[in-house]
Amino acid sequence: MKRTANQNSRFQAFTLIEVVVASAILAVGLAGILVICANGLRTARVLDRIHVDAGSLAAHLSLTNRLEEGADSGTFGDLYPGYRWTREIREAEGYTNGLYRVDFVVFDSGDPRGSESRMTVFLFRPQSVRSVGR
Repeated sequence: MKRTANQNSRFQAFTLIEVVVASAILAVGLAGILVICANGLRTARVLDRIHVDAGSLAAHLSLTNRLEEGADSGTFGDLYPGYRWTREIREAEGYTNGLYRVDFVVFDSGDPRGSESRMTVFLFRPQSVRSVGR
């Protein structure tokens, strides 16, 4: 039995439907890889930015022996440009033995969402000067 040229070519080529299905599978796979790469780059950009929290201020204040009631604010200078902080020190309500409540807030001026870090700590400093009127 001899085969004609027309019969042999039918077995050696892909059909149009097979090519379309293979192209669709390839497109879906490439789109998924691109999404993964984009998410990785976005995450790397977020992790590259330094985030300052109020813990560094609390650690610095915890080294002091005396506290004075009142509010204070400032910046981190060249160490963390674009960040500013505030703190409020007051004697804890109902206590007159040197227990102080300190509220810290760190603001990120460069963040369009206006992110901030808040922290409240209690410090026992019996040597601290009491405010007048207590």
